[in-house]
Amino acid sequence: MDERMLTFIHSFDSDKPAYLTQLEQYSKETNVPIIRPQMQSLLRLLITWGRPMQILEVGTAIGFSALLMSEYAPEGCHITTIEKYEKRIPLAKENFEKAGKSDCITLLEGDATEILASMKEEGAYDLIFMDAAKGQYINFLPDILRLLSPTGLLVSDNILQEGDLIESKYAVTRRNRTIHNRMREYLYALTHCDELETMIVPIADGITLSAKKEAKGKVDTHEQ
Repeated sequence: MDERMLTFIHSFDSDKPAYLTQLEQYSKETNVPIIRPQMQSLLRLLITWGRPMQILEVGTAIGFSALLMSEYAPEGCHITTIEKYEKRIPLAKENFEKAGKSDCITLLEGDATEILASMKEEGAYDLIFMDAAKGQYINFLPDILRLLSPTGLLVSDNILQEGDLIESKYAVTRRNRTIHNRMREYLYALTHCDELETMIVPIADGITLSAKKEAKGKVDTHEQ
């Protein structure tokens, strides 16, 4: 979207808590990626509307998005977030502590593929936010589907890869071709999955919203 239009739209945004504004500024100064303003606004809306009590985030970074979600989540909501990058984990924990959110945010340290596979909370999460290594989204998907509640919502960020995704794989740099191929595979899997209804939304760097379809054709064979 045109930069002037984005600036105009964001001029209507309500103020975030001061500590989140400071954390956002820190991310700009240190080149640590966090969710973009449009994604922030969407998450705020989805959480205010959906009132999820259990949130799973894949990709903590410095904790900005988990903290943002916690500000708009209902009382009693718990957020579980996963991070692999060792240098960011202590900073995320420190940010949770400073914000007084350590009781409602649990950080799991390690490889998300292994952690997700080990999680036993079948269908427990009302909202799952994917914002980790983009080339791994497709590998996370089977466990994400297992962990997402029947009425839950899966939100995947950065799916358009700064516009590279519409290009031929031969038009992107060689080092990005694996991510390019896997993200296209991920989008196909989401949009052709019998369990999901998915919409691709071209805001920020592209997102998908995926909701589970109602199971049909099940017959109650329990004898009265």
